[in-house]
Amino acid sequence: MTDESQNWMEQARNYLEYQVNLGFREVLLSRVEENRIELSPLEEVREELGECTRCPLHRTRHSIVFGEGNSRARLMFIGEGPGADEDRQGRPFVGRAGQLLTRMIQAMGLERVDVYIANIVKCRPPENRNPEPLEIRTCLPFLEGQIAAVAPKVIVALGRVAACALLDIKDSISKLRGEFRDRNGIPVMPTYHPSFLLRAEPDKRHKAEAWADLQKVMALLDRPDSGSGDNL
Repeated sequence: MTDESQNWMEQARNYLEYQVNLGFREVLLSRVEENRIELSPLEEVREELGECTRCPLHRTRHSIVFGEGNSRARLMFIGEGPGADEDRQGRPFVGRAGQLLTRMIQAMGLERVDVYIANIVKCRPPENRNPEPLEIRTCLPFLEGQIAAVAPKVIVALGRVAACALLDIKDSISKLRGEFRDRNGIPVMPTYHPSFLLRAEPDKRHKAEAWADLQKVMALLDRPDSGSGDNL
């Protein structure tokens, strides 16, 4: 095997591993030009982000949590920021709140691999505090890039921080939820964050409201109502 062939195989192997880590179900090989593998729009956003040190959050993070799922998803979920479990694993929504989000997605008749999941900020705020305005402003262009690359038909904003950042509005999630808001031509449905639903577990009213929000999303996507919200 020539050095050139071995170099190409190494690049291809790294590309495949990178695609899998991003959560792609299908890995597409692009033509190689001048020893470079052509990147997809979503990969270009990740490459531009790099090992980001643009805001103070990089000082305390363990991992950058970029996002994962179907790069052509019709439905995109956007949360606030990574928690401790996400910071350790480098994946969004993998802790207890993530397990509830998975059940919410499944109740809609989908799986995590069918949707795309991201956060307003890519690094964990210390002690899980809310992201500060500077941190949100710094990270938002990369989320914009993800939204443009995925081009979802609808976005579900999980919690007040995500909803307010996406819609450039200040209000409580209880007032924002339940109604679609337009964001650059994409309908956004604000609803409760799964972590809030876990904290409010004794009060089933909030889960019922969140399920009603998701049913509206399903209707917009022309998906049948599975009626399985009781399992949340």
